[in-house]
Amino acid sequence: MKANRPIIIKRKKVVGGGGHHGGAWKVAYADFVTAMMAFFMLMWLLNATTEKQRKGLADYFSPTIPINRISGGGADVFGGDSVFSEDTMAQSGAGASRVMPTEVEQARGDAGRGDTGSGEQERAALEDMLRARGGESMTMEQALRHVVTKVTDEGLVIEIFDLEGVPLFHADTAEPRPVLRDIARLLADTLPVTTNDLAVSGHVRAYPMMMIRNPVWDLSAARAQAMRQVLDASGLDPARMKRVTGHADRKPVTANPMAIRNNRIKVILLRRDR
Repeated sequence: MKANRPIIIKRKKVVGGGGHHGGAWKVAYADFVTAMMAFFMLMWLLNATTEKQRKGLADYFSPTIPINRISGGGADVFGGDSVFSEDTMAQSGAGASRVMPTEVEQARGDAGRGDTGSGEQERAALEDMLRARGGESMTMEQALRHVVTKVTDEGLVIEIFDLEGVPLFHADTAEPRPVLRDIARLLADTLPVTTNDLAVSGHVRAYPMMMIRNPVWDLSAARAQAMRQVLDASGLDPARMKRVTGHADRKPVTANPMAIRNNRIKVILLRRDR
């Protein structure tokens, strides 16, 4: 009887990975979590940095490709220029530099001197003049704490801004305070050394959103207009004024749009092509 007993064979089906879908979902979930973490870090960085810092970060990761109008045979920072560049650049179409202009360039004026007030040298020269005039009295020296200059694509920008406890206008109005009138007189004495056209733009800080009537547009335009009038009254030629604009709170210079530093007036020496 034992010899006639049937033989039963059991076959077990082994499935790897812990089920029909395996472990691929773990990898996908890890990728998702990593992507979300990177996204939230990016959002935090955008909120925690200023516009200038973000531009610096972007420039750091952007490849820099030097492009010269004239190809040079050198591989160094001078791009192939030699000691004879001052004599040859004027003939090659680029014009001699402003550091050591040749006699030909001096006579013809081909180095772009018509763009007075738009370069770093003009900015430094204007700053020196402002300091020289401002150093004549303690009042002017204190007034110059409100002033910074910079060069942009539009031209040379003279930015006049509020300091904590020392505003340029009476609170929430376009009525200039004495400090702004002092700065306007200083500019009226200094700007005649240039012949560039001028533009004035007004900027204000942001106001709380719950206000029934937000005054940022009217106030920025009124302050720009007030600055133009103060410059005219200080003796600056009115014919040089080409544009007066108000930008409200749309271009803050600080991470906090409600900061007092965003209250500012810009006097711009426009480039010739603007």
